Amino acid sequence: MSELDPASLQVLISRLTGVAEEMGAVLRRSAYSPNIKERADCSAALFTPAGELLVQAEHIPVHLGSMPASVAAAIAAFGADGLGPGEQVVLNDPFAGGTHLNDLTLVAPCWVDGRLVGWAANRAHHADVGGAAPGSIPPEATEVYQEGLRLPPVRLTPEVEAVLLANSRTPDERRGDLDAQVGANRLGVERLAAFAGAPLDEVTAYGERRMRATLSALPDGSWSFTDVLDSCGPAADQQRPARISLTVTIDGEHATFDFAGTDDQRRGNVNAVEAVTVSAVSFALRAATDPGIPANGGAMRPVRVLAPAGSIVAARPPAAVGAGNVEVSQRVADVCLGALATPCADRVGAAGQGTMNNLLVGGAGWVYYETVAGGQGGKPSGPGMSGVHTAMTNTKNTPVEALERHYPMRVLRYRLRRGSGGDGRHPGGEGIERDLLMLEDVT
Repeated sequence: MSELDPASLQVLISRLTGVAEEMGAVLRRSAYSPNIKERADCSAALFTPAGELLVQAEHIPVHLGSMPASVAAAIAAFGADGLGPGEQVVLNDPFAGGTHLNDLTLVAPCWVDGRLVGWAANRAHHADVGGAAPGSIPPEATEVYQEGLRLPPVRLTPEVEAVLLANSRTPDERRGDLDAQVGANRLGVERLAAFAGAPLDEVTAYGERRMRATLSALPDGSWSFTDVLDSCGPAADQQRPARISLTVTIDGEHATFDFAGTDDQRRGNVNAVEAVTVSAVSFALRAATDPGIPANGGAMRPVRVLAPAGSIVAARPPAAVGAGNVEVSQRVADVCLGALATPCADRVGAAGQGTMNNLLVGGAGWVYYETVAGGQGGKPSGPGMSGVHTAMTNTKNTPVEALERHYPMRVLRYRLRRGSGGDGRHPGGEGIERDLLMLEDVT
């Protein structure tokens, strides 16, 4: 029996979500790099004592859906009571709770009178963490070791921070952004402590009820969809597109997403770890059914994700995974929406740009990272939006003034690519044209 009436439960959820939003605001406003403070390439969330997602801010879907794996990895490494007040864990290992190496996740426990109330966590994309090329996503990489420094879950100490900074081309940026992440978690822990006596399990139970009710309202059946993703790199298997296959089965109040038939992992970097695939499933299912379903761990309890080990949607070490977070995730989301287009025809539109349009440029002591917006697919209710980030990304653009102030480049043109969205009653949104003049030699 619920301890809270519906109105009180919504108030509790809103208050907790406000904490996550405040964490994100602190992170962005304290960060040093344009990628975080201008583009908001970061996310924040709160977790239950067991590591289940409690609430998240409306930040980056590919971060938020995969962050539970990071918290689980931290708990597995240290135990639920292995971290004391004020301590934080840092990690970016894609094969131990991370996504790709640029995304550094910090996890902090919240203790009140000797009792673990929950966890505060945030993730931010650091523009450079070492590796073979500026930006740490070298397209020619064949192993994760070529993509930068790999951190399993470890306590964030001055010594660990020194190792991280020594491996980056931009250590001052990294120090400033790490400090911002630490501060965001400290605020989250402080705010979460005020909920020590609240029935937090009702938040996740509510998410589960909403998802089960939504799935029950859909017709039972199975629907399949396959798409391909352009690959890159010197290896022979990079010369053909990578195939992602999916069958979605709805059975009463349960859903199964089975990626059997998906290509094996590649020698290039077009590989995603399973946490990224789960995040795409979570996003697509809520988008296609009911975005009002709370994005918490309870909502995923009735959902099973079957990703073949060693495939491009569940890569295993030592696979390079730089593009898994930013490209494979987008195509997995498209495949999920394609399979759900039949049972959810009134909500699923045409595919959008299907990419994050990554741009990485570096020079002496600086690295510029951007994901350029594009067009949203046409929707059943009307045209798609133009010049927006779609699906697994939710970042902003770097303002022209900030870009030219921080980097040796000049923006010559930045506009919508007129007519690129196609024709029809509900056309797709238009893409972006952006011309940059480099004022020094770059890589």
